[in-house]
Amino acid sequence: MDGFLTSLLGLFSPELFVLAVIGTVGGVFVGSIPGLSGTMLISLCLPLTFYMQPVSAVVLLVAIYTGSITGGLISATLLRTPGTVSNVMTTLDAHPLAIKGKAQRALSLGIAASFAGSIFGWLALAVLAKPLSEVAIKVGTSELFALVILALALISSVSSGSMLKGLLMGAVGILLALPGVDPTTGVSRLTMGMWQLNGGFHILPVLVGIFAVAPILGDILDLDRRPQETQYRHSRKFLVSLGDLKRFWKVIARSSVLGTIVGILPGVGGNVASVVAYTSARVLSKKPEEFGKGSEEGIVASESANNASVGGALIPLITLGIPGSVVDVLLIGALMMHDIAPGPMLFITNAPVAWTLVTTLLVSSVLMLITMIYATGPISRLIGLPKQGILPVILVFCVVGVFATTNRMFDVWIMLAFGVFGLVFERAKFPMAPLVVGFVLAPIAEKSLRSGLMATSGDIVMFLTKPLSIVLLLASAVLFVWPIVKAARDWMARPANES
Repeated sequence: MDGFLTSLLGLFSPELFVLAVIGTVGGVFVGSIPGLSGTMLISLCLPLTFYMQPVSAVVLLVAIYTGSITGGLISATLLRTPGTVSNVMTTLDAHPLAIKGKAQRALSLGIAASFAGSIFGWLALAVLAKPLSEVAIKVGTSELFALVILALALISSVSSGSMLKGLLMGAVGILLALPGVDPTTGVSRLTMGMWQLNGGFHILPVLVGIFAVAPILGDILDLDRRPQETQYRHSRKFLVSLGDLKRFWKVIARSSVLGTIVGILPGVGGNVASVVAYTSARVLSKKPEEFGKGSEEGIVASESANNASVGGALIPLITLGIPGSVVDVLLIGALMMHDIAPGPMLFITNAPVAWTLVTTLLVSSVLMLITMIYATGPISRLIGLPKQGILPVILVFCVVGVFATTNRMFDVWIMLAFGVFGLVFERAKFPMAPLVVGFVLAPIAEKSLRSGLMATSGDIVMFLTKPLSIVLLLASAVLFVWPIVKAARDWMARPANES
């Protein structure tokens, strides 16, 4: 508790509070612009955080994360184009409501639900993070290896498209983590004769390439597309009453719980959380026929869930060092640049950083609410700006940021190569989340596997004798096998004359 209060008071120092405001406002603004995203903004800010203190870097990035999730509500409502993938389900009801002349109502409900979900996620993070990290310290190498396998299975099984594509991209991510010096023997491997790869692929150009350069290149190819706009006059009147809270509190509570739980699952994120909560709300609603036509319950369910997933996603990051979402991969990258290893020891070795993650989510949630109430009008007029003038500037920032951080032109070329790679595979409907999760988790899995084998002189039985390890490996096997079994059953159930 002392660590929480100290961190909360420290967050109101001029430097950290200004960073929290800049991050939240910037996240809301960027999240509201179709084609841009909080992930892209965090990627651009990673090089800047290299020159900051770790606590300052955490404040800026978590604030962007919080703001961007909610910012996507604006374009989802007014343009029928979600600002982030987490707002896809919101689009189904918020835009139809806006067409009916109730854009302010849709935005007000979305803002209130976003704030409620964000606070619930923060409560879960504040209550669970430290106790779970104390339990995680007792986890051995075999359990940690099995947990990483489960994380890869989870992210592959919930990937958009086929599970096979998710598994393939996860394997590619693991492969990309292998070049460099072998951690056990000290011998270079898979460097293809290039001394620049002796340290492996630097995490910064890989992440910036996939999450910033690839979307930029995609937007350049799609410049002719214009989103469907809705006439909107902003009013500072907040159209949510106590009666609305009484009416929707069950939806908010249920969706926040679902969002937090889904957020905890490694690599899943707010888009899956909003789908699960939206589906649940429609099934349990007294008026399911209104969903997709302007249902207020649909907006509340989607927005409370995707915001609650932020706090949920930070729980495995702090307790296990495993990303709960794609954005958490970037947060791990920022910590790694400061030689800070997220995981069960974080509260012991870097307690200020751990508590700052917790308190920043609370403060940025309040700042997000204020920003959305007072800045929705100006933002609604800016989201229609032509991208022709924005995209080149962002691309220049990517190049300058990566070069300034690593001081190697080689890493700039790597960034651009991963940008093209990400664009090609995204267009082919291959998910990028399994790749980056595999890239980040592969070193953890390798270290755990080798440490365990060295401790038992190469006896792999140790991975099959500890109860927790067995449970995690069995869960992983089920996640891998079940989609195959289901696909086989569906194929066998098809009529013989059906092609």
